[in-house]
Amino acid sequence: MHYLTPDLCDAYPELVQVVEPMFSNFGGRDSFGGEMVTIKCFEDNSLVKEQVEFNGQGKVLVVDGGGSLRRALLGDMLAEKAAKNGWAGLLIYGCIRDVDVIAQTELGVQALASHPMKTDKRGVGELNVAVTFAGVTFRPGQYLYADNNGIIVSPEPLQMPG
Repeated sequence: MHYLTPDLCDAYPELVQVVEPMFSNFGGRDSFGGEMVTIKCFEDNSLVKEQVEFNGQGKVLVVDGGGSLRRALLGDMLAEKAAKNGWAGLLIYGCIRDVDVIAQTELGVQALASHPMKTDKRGVGELNVAVTFAGVTFRPGQYLYADNNGIIVSPEPLQMPG
């Protein structure tokens, strides 16, 4: 499904919240959307690794990495696993790496920046908790839509107008 966030904002102005513009599009898919699964972690992508192993059909993984610019929370192997398991995309409040491979992967990926250093895996993090960054609170079970125009959040699924 192809989403246009300006059209969704025009059609549902009372429903959507717009995420502050700080993310760049790194994935092979320019637009993505779906039901949110959330992770809160800091410089440890253990839960990201765990979640991309599951069926992510119709879902978006929202990762609150605390905005860290010191470690990459996603690399090519996890991105390929997410794509293989049907995830629509990932929004990462932090960094990713292996950007050239991820750009060729059939997956939406938006993140703050790229960084070559992987994380330590200490098994630390929280799954499906409300996370707040970029002026929005992301709640598991709500919906996220992203494209090159920006990222929006809605409490319910949205249909493209027209």
